[in-house]
Amino acid sequence: MRRITEAAILTELGKPLSLLPLTIPELKPGQVLVDVAYSGLCHTQLLEIRGKRGPDPYVPHALGHEGSGIVAETAPDVKKVKPGDRVVISWMKGAGADVPSTAYISGDLKINSGAVGTFMRRTVTSENRVTPIPDALPLREAALLGCAIPTGAGVVLNTAKVKAGDSVAIFGIGGIGQSAVLAADFSEAGTIIAVDVVESKLELACRFGATRLIDARKEDPLKSIMEITGGRGVDFSIEAAGRVETMEVAFEAVRPGGGLCVLVGNLPFGERISIDPFELIRGKNIAGTWGGESRPDKDIPFYADLYLSGKLNLKDMITHVYALGEINRGFDELESGVVQRGLIDMERD
Repeated sequence: MRRITEAAILTELGKPLSLLPLTIPELKPGQVLVDVAYSGLCHTQLLEIRGKRGPDPYVPHALGHEGSGIVAETAPDVKKVKPGDRVVISWMKGAGADVPSTAYISGDLKINSGAVGTFMRRTVTSENRVTPIPDALPLREAALLGCAIPTGAGVVLNTAKVKAGDSVAIFGIGGIGQSAVLAADFSEAGTIIAVDVVESKLELACRFGATRLIDARKEDPLKSIMEITGGRGVDFSIEAAGRVETMEVAFEAVRPGGGLCVLVGNLPFGERISIDPFELIRGKNIAGTWGGESRPDKDIPFYADLYLSGKLNLKDMITHVYALGEINRGFDELESGVVQRGLIDMERD
């Protein structure tokens, strides 16, 4: 008997996702079938849909790389999870078998998927892309642990290693930027500066622990940061907006003699930044990050425990929830800047 799922598929770059019925393939060794509860909407996926990450040789392509759900079935060799387990689904590799790809069928089309895909009601994923979570953690909030929280908080805790009293400027207060604000707050950073152009995002950053807010529509971020720090610059800057000019300002904003700028945001394909190499000689540093150097099997339980102990506010980060059939509107609103972090609720009509 054929098993069918519904999915939002990228059939052409620069075009809206198409809702298609997919035939679910038989599980390969090392694979897990998950009933998806929630999927996150990520700016990286927005760039891919809009055709701003360059050519995609996998079109038609099943997208989505963060979510939560319940395990429906496992291949016989899978040991990490079992049917009935509640899990976070993530693009980040954890323990277990690494099965790099799968394929679905929709009519005459072969639909390509990587090791993980979450824009669908049921998904076949690799064992190393699922992490079991406590029953007490709501699946709605758990979806944020697939990308936004491990990346944003990971930049603060793992990449920058922010300590008590440090100064941090965070550019771009979306899901990843807000996660960085939260982590800087529970790291007891002395000064936490949030920079954005959307007032509601800045207001939420204040509730999450930001000590200073900069609306880049109304003031020069670099000038304001220098005034706040007495001309010194911040110890750390985190760029999560994915804009050339923002990356360049974030680098300028760190102090000489050890300041570190971490780039998290993705630029559209072909865009480049320009920095003055003399600033490197002066001791400023710049680095990228791969998912905040997160280790899902260690970090996801850590963030789950923080949430369950009341120390990590995930609920307020979710500002918009959509049905699967509304996914294109969700991405339009994410692109417009009104969405803090959006989710697809697979049970919503």
